[in-house]
Amino acid sequence: MTSLQQGPAVDLYLDVMAKMLTRYGFEGRNSTVSFPDRSFESYLWNLVRMNTKGRDIRVVEAGGFDAERREVGRDWPADAETMVGLKRLANVRQVLESVIADDVPGDFIETGAWRGGTCIYARAILAAHGVTDRTVWVADSFEGLPAPDGRFEADAGDQHHTKIELAISVEMVQDNFRRYDLLDDQVKFLKGWFSDTLPTAPVEQIAVLRLDGDMYASTMDALIPLYDKVPAGGYIIVDDYGAVKACAKAIHDFRDERGITDEIHEIDWAGVYWRKS
Repeated sequence: MTSLQQGPAVDLYLDVMAKMLTRYGFEGRNSTVSFPDRSFESYLWNLVRMNTKGRDIRVVEAGGFDAERREVGRDWPADAETMVGLKRLANVRQVLESVIADDVPGDFIETGAWRGGTCIYARAILAAHGVTDRTVWVADSFEGLPAPDGRFEADAGDQHHTKIELAISVEMVQDNFRRYDLLDDQVKFLKGWFSDTLPTAPVEQIAVLRLDGDMYASTMDALIPLYDKVPAGGYIIVDDYGAVKACAKAIHDFRDERGITDEIHEIDWAGVYWRKS
């Protein structure tokens, strides 16, 4: 068992980091506007984005801060580094501190990082506890999500690839790490589609595997090459389980095929996790 750094300074730092990364409590700030898939508004917005590539243009609306929605990641803060909310960040802290305390070997990896906020928080947790022998792996295409490729019926008609605002460059994510003084040699980036990068990813062991790929294919393309790198006592977190039916189906199909019976625990309306036995 490893003794964790304890005390009000650690708690204060990590609490402030979580609030900053989610912009929790920034009353009156703007929220990103989401248009219904295949709507006329969505079509027009995508035309604008396609013709302004390389520019950070967003449609936002003013609104009062809703603590309950921000806590569980039900809104989309315009300038936050993550949209997962406080509860899912608290879960990252819980499981990382658990594997540190229990000496479960391995790194942290998130497959699907968006602006990098959850990975930034993971690096902050390691820094707060003085952990220098674990790496945070940031795996993403940094080009948004892929269009359905026909491999899985569950992804038929999926529109995530049309959401250009999900395409955040690796340079922008690196800048976000720098903003918090957390870009160092304990942070590694895996750029590309999961089906290309993850089977040969130079990650030896994974103490915490966090899946945030939305789609059936993206979930499977992460689970298949990475799950066996998680030792007993490690954790698997699924960000989109309650939000995207195809993601939940991928989880159950994989667990059924492998005979996995470890209990699934709910984090909030979207996220779940289990500990590998």
